[in-house]
Amino acid sequence: MNFIIAQDSNFTVIQSSIEKLDASNASDLKSELLLLNKSGVNSIILDLSKTRYCDSSGLSAILTANRLCKDTNGKFILCGLQENVAKMIRIAQLDKVLSISETITEAKSVLI
Repeated sequence: MNFIIAQDSNFTVIQSSIEKLDASNASDLKSELLLLNKSGVNSIILDLSKTRYCDSSGLSAILTANRLCKDTNGKFILCGLQENVAKMIRIAQLDKVLSISETITEAKSVLI
């Protein structure tokens, strides 16, 4: 399984267990996000601490998560970014749009 999903009372954590978030698996992440959204989840933490690379397809999936949460008055937080992924997000100027936390603990404290 590429993504581990853990429900909490206030939010859901999606932990990526893949090294590359790209065209080969970004659609899987989008599917998971849509299923969560349809089941009423509107606050999501996406932990990318095990992901070393992200391409435009991966960024699209991340933006989908952000939009789904915002559209339902929830909150989306990205955490655990490795340097290459963080650099890609900065280059795309998504660091101005997304809520980003260093650690999953920090992200959880924002949502509790």
